Amino acid sequence: MLPALSRLSRRRALQGSAAALVVFGLLLWWLLPFGKSSPSGTLTISTGVQSGVYQRYGVLLKQALAQDLPDVEIDLRTSEGSQQNIARVAAGEADFTIATADAVAKYKRDRKPGADRLRGCARLYDDYVQLVVPRDSPVRSARDLRGKRVGIGPEGSGVRLIAERLLKASGIDPTRDITRVPAGIDTAPGRLEADELDAFFWSGGLPTSTIQDLSERFQIRLIPLEADLVDKLHATGDATSYYRSAVMPPDAYLQAQSGVPVPTVAVANLLVTTDRMDPAMTEGFTRTVIKSRDRIGNTVHPAQLVDLRTAVYTDPLPLHEGARRYYRSVKP
Repeated sequence: MLPALSRLSRRRALQGSAAALVVFGLLLWWLLPFGKSSPSGTLTISTGVQSGVYQRYGVLLKQALAQDLPDVEIDLRTSEGSQQNIARVAAGEADFTIATADAVAKYKRDRKPGADRLRGCARLYDDYVQLVVPRDSPVRSARDLRGKRVGIGPEGSGVRLIAERLLKASGIDPTRDITRVPAGIDTAPGRLEADELDAFFWSGGLPTSTIQDLSERFQIRLIPLEADLVDKLHATGDATSYYRSAVMPPDAYLQAQSGVPVPTVAVANLLVTTDRMDPAMTEGFTRTVIKSRDRIGNTVHPAQLVDLRTAVYTDPLPLHEGARRYYRSVKP
């Protein structure tokens, strides 16, 4: 009798141990990320000029990525803007970038190297064209820029692309009718203040801190760009369907606008990579961009407009598979 009980106790003990091992294994499987290791490596992000929105956004995004992707080293590389950014990513000189939809469309239309490999990760926020003049300037519309010294942005910038198109739509030949100055947001405000420019174009989120700062120390105005200019841009068929009429709200730049809204032209910014980028890395990168919206937006206000509901619309680029996975994972 006693040996039988002893055998029964041992059997129950073994069964209990086996059950405990199963439970422990399941708990371990649940807690540890087997098969889902965090992406690792080095990423290069092409941004923009030092005082521009792209660069400031990139600096804060790098901080957010350091928390979410701790095994990924982020290298920020300044640039002249959208056109140079796209060329770098297409050539493999950068892994991710921000660029305007019109610049992306032009790169694809011109069949530049690597254009077919470009992929979108997110639609971010809109850039607003801001044509800035001294408050006492006689310029009242883009047509009045004839004969003036105009900052139209550096060669590789998105500002240059849209400024030249707007000038042509206004009946001005940018190569003959104005004195073209390749000044970007890093130098144009100071040159306007020093009377080295009569006007300058900028395309960026609202408000752009550099223009905000300028308006607080120097009297400026924002020139309205009416809806008929957008109609003329669309009529050219020159990859210009990505422009839309917009209005800068009256409080975008209080000192410059005197409480009056200013009509203008807007174009979307896209987060861009290529089909070479690993889907897991792209999924994690896209997740951080969306998740960090409010944190980054406290400093770079345009980032507040990043919206999960519209982020998937990356036309003219197809959505990267990694980004698609992220949007599917958060779909209600």
